[in-house]
Amino acid sequence: MLTTALTELCGIQHPIVGGAMAYLSDWRLVGAISEAGGLGVLASANYPDRDTFRQALKQIKGVTAKPFAVNLNLFPMMRPIDNLDYLQVLLEEGVGVVETSGHELPEDLTAALKANGLVWIHKCVHPRHAQRAERMGANAITVVGYENGGATGKWDIGTMVLVPAVIQAVDVPVIGGGGIADGRGLAAVLSLGAAGAILGSRFVLADECGIHENVRKMLCDATCFDTMLVMRSLGATHRVIANDAARKVAEVESRPDVQLDDLLDYIVGAKSREVYFEGKVDAGMCYMSQAVGLMPTVKSCRDIIEGSVAEAEAILKRLNAGIA
Repeated sequence: MLTTALTELCGIQHPIVGGAMAYLSDWRLVGAISEAGGLGVLASANYPDRDTFRQALKQIKGVTAKPFAVNLNLFPMMRPIDNLDYLQVLLEEGVGVVETSGHELPEDLTAALKANGLVWIHKCVHPRHAQRAERMGANAITVVGYENGGATGKWDIGTMVLVPAVIQAVDVPVIGGGGIADGRGLAAVLSLGAAGAILGSRFVLADECGIHENVRKMLCDATCFDTMLVMRSLGATHRVIANDAARKVAEVESRPDVQLDDLLDYIVGAKSREVYFEGKVDAGMCYMSQAVGLMPTVKSCRDIIEGSVAEAEAILKRLNAGIA
């Protein structure tokens, strides 16, 4: 049993948090992660209105009585949602843990989180942002390094450096991620001083994740060399699988004076949904960590979590035995 400040804060069995992945972190995946003893995190931005969002919360509660979290996205969105409206819904449905992600921290939203006694975790990629969130009352910080799938930030700092840098900067528990796919990564971030690990891409290859079989095969066959960075020209760098659409984006971005409109045909969410759910593996962006090369098989969320914890415990026990 790995008991940490994170497991105690959130009332979970294992110090593993599921990433709030666009399109993929739905009620099935979130419920399975939480039921297996981790902390599932529902991506509220996946739901276009409060009714569909509420239904997802009810569906999660239908498959697990264990704690789960909701992510409120603070990044600019093409289809903005009212996070205060969604906050009211999750309060009505009895959700106790909220994750926010983004550089800006609206005073009204964060004040409401604290006023309602929620456990608030803020996800970021810079110690300065972590410090600001702590000053505003965050109970924990999630930080992800350059190896991360999806948004990587703009500083290109790897997990092995970024995690301890944030731990030095704040006094609240830190959850480390970016390239974590198994017990080796979990043991590593715990050794760096983190209270737990966030896994995103690994859960894409969970039985409970609803991706198309074509995508499962592509990811199982991929190596750590099969990702690339896109959208840097927009100030919104993302790590994705190096498919035809991503290579086209890179080509367009190499031209002078590239604009958002030049990239939209390749990066819009509808194209990613074609990849994930229709199996058109080259149609759009497939957000994925460099850890894709460490996850060659599909497993249940329970097997991923319990296997990772057992592996981490064995590694830490072996290391401790070797220290005089």
